[in-house]
Amino acid sequence: MKFAPVVLSSLLLVATQAAAQAPVQCPSLPANSGLQWQEQSQSGFVVCRAATEDGREVLSLMLSQRDPGIPLTRSLRQEKGSFGGESMYWYQPDLGGQEPPGYAERRITVVKLDKGRYAQIALYPGSTQELGSLQQLAQGMNLTPSAVADGR
Repeated sequence: MKFAPVVLSSLLLVATQAAAQAPVQCPSLPANSGLQWQEQSQSGFVVCRAATEDGREVLSLMLSQRDPGIPLTRSLRQEKGSFGGESMYWYQPDLGGQEPPGYAERRITVVKLDKGRYAQIALYPGSTQELGSLQQLAQGMNLTPSAVADGR
């Protein structure tokens, strides 16, 4: 039975090293943003959800190999911006006529990054000021594979 703690600590060390070596797929967030990613990877896509310290989700980023196929209606077009070096527009999401609290500040967009790479970004700000901050944060994200792997 003396070997059990040694085996357990060895397994814990191996699991920790494996987790540390797992490829990082979400771009890094600025240290002063107060946000933290929750990452979920599936075959062909990764979803990165940025949440505040109190757990409120404010930004969702899906990187995929296929076009998400979300219809972005011109009548819902809002601010012009850029993401991953590509010009784009932010849209109010089409919620089938429903306008829940905070709807006026919500935004969504889909950006074709290159052949076979798409980004779908959704913002859930609590105010107009937070909307501007989140749009700036998204615009500054570095999506190059080496930058994501290096945590930049």
